[in-house]
Amino acid sequence: MAYVAKRIIIMIPVLFFLSVMVFSLIHLIPGDPAQIILGQDATPQSLAALRAQLGLNQPLPMQYIHWLGMILQGNLGYSLLDHTPVSTLIMQRLPVTVELAIGTVIVAFLISFPLGILAAVKRDKWEDFTALIASTIGLSVPPFWIGILFLLFFTVKIHLFPSSGYVPIWKNPGQNLSVMILPMVATGIREAAVLLRMLRSSLLDVIDHDFVRTARAKGLRGWTVIVRHALKNAMIPVITTGGLQIAGLLGGLVITEEIFSLPGFGSLLVNSVFSRDYTTVQACALIAALLVVVVNLLVDLVYGLMDPRIRLQRGKS
Repeated sequence: MAYVAKRIIIMIPVLFFLSVMVFSLIHLIPGDPAQIILGQDATPQSLAALRAQLGLNQPLPMQYIHWLGMILQGNLGYSLLDHTPVSTLIMQRLPVTVELAIGTVIVAFLISFPLGILAAVKRDKWEDFTALIASTIGLSVPPFWIGILFLLFFTVKIHLFPSSGYVPIWKNPGQNLSVMILPMVATGIREAAVLLRMLRSSLLDVIDHDFVRTARAKGLRGWTVIVRHALKNAMIPVITTGGLQIAGLLGGLVITEEIFSLPGFGSLLVNSVFSRDYTTVQACALIAALLVVVVNLLVDLVYGLMDPRIRLQRGKS
């Protein structure tokens, strides 16, 4: 608990620094939100009135202090375009991206673990070479291209899956899965390629250790040694990579969401940037940064569950 409290305290200055960076960088984007809202034919008087109404005529430090004060009160502000609460927009979009990210990681684990373990056990054999070639192809082919191929074949040609029509999983699980399965697999293939190589490399390092040879000397079967002994000790680098993938996916699924017409968090962020909706962009960027920090904290906690020696070392520090 002391370690968790320490990490949470460390998160405070990190989030403060990120809030400053997010606010500053957003205002470097060229364009005037008032001009975008009112159009090109707006008069200077109407533009000035709207800027005053939105608080855009104040100095940037004052705008930041006002925005930070609202954030600390749990108020993410209102969209500059339609005055919808930003928290409402995020809560509508974020579950889609979280579901897609979790599904992508599940697909990646289902593909990478069997192939990664097989490649390590059958080192320098045809199974190993096949897995490495598959991972190389997975790393080389961009997910959006795989997504387009999936749409052309599974949707246009054989009409197996719909191209749109997302509904929350708690409303209609069947329709939700039919819409989400293709984007999950399309993005999961690349993530699986990364995990496969990491798992294979980590397992190869562990297999040569003395405790693995001792387990084999006791008469344990080969797969029992790999699963019960070697795999658990090889998981730390894999967990690190998986955590980084989840953190990256939460803000990096924009293209996949656009291809499959998913109303996700990434598309909200991109559309807000194009429309110069500063309030929404700032809140989205801050939420994305918070999610990355939280995922990193969870990864550190999983370390302790996988290896008790890490918990002991943290307790001594």
